[in-house]
Amino acid sequence: MKKRILVVAPHPDDETLGAGGTIAKFAEQGHHVFVLVVSGHLPPLYRREDYDRTVTEAKNAFQALGVADSRFLEIPATMVAAQPVHVVNGKIAAVVAEVAPQIVLCPFPDRHVDHRAVFDSVLVATRPVGAGRTIELLAAYEALSETHWNAPHIEPNFIPNWVVDITGQMKKKLAALGCYASQIPPFPGPRSIEAVEALAKFRGTQSGFAFGEGFQVIRMIG
Repeated sequence: MKKRILVVAPHPDDETLGAGGTIAKFAEQGHHVFVLVVSGHLPPLYRREDYDRTVTEAKNAFQALGVADSRFLEIPATMVAAQPVHVVNGKIAAVVAEVAPQIVLCPFPDRHVDHRAVFDSVLVATRPVGAGRTIELLAAYEALSETHWNAPHIEPNFIPNWVVDITGQMKKKLAALGCYASQIPPFPGPRSIEAVEALAKFRGTQSGFAFGEGFQVIRMIG
């Protein structure tokens, strides 16, 4: 049975960093993958042309991964939590209602303020009532470097309890990541191609295969 998968990204590139291989795998299996990008490099901290460039990069990455559809909410980066809570919740909930997903992947609530705010809103939007009753799996992905720049045991630690084998999709993940020329630094940058490949290799070998993506399951029914 084909599934509808919703991947919620705080910023363009988070979806590829955290779940690019899994997105590609779902797409190859014929599932419908929808990516929602909540915020981006908009004024007042960035120029509009910076945002437009990242959107173009994102669309190229989505094409490389096999994403079927996408949406950009255009909230300025670092300012998601500055929006009225009900507004952000409502915008994300509207997409959940539209997509009616069986699987939702969202950011882990790590050091980045936008990641935490988006995580909170996703949890509200995916409650098992209304459109949320179709959701069979809700899980959080890790995103270098934000997920690991935390204060261990003071802030939540990312401990994956679900690892997806992306050995066959690793090339697509790295190709999609390469689309983000404005966002991905050279090695030894924490979000460099080499660092992302190293994390995938680590998660994979933790689970008995070459490359993997780790997730923390929030809710699952079956």
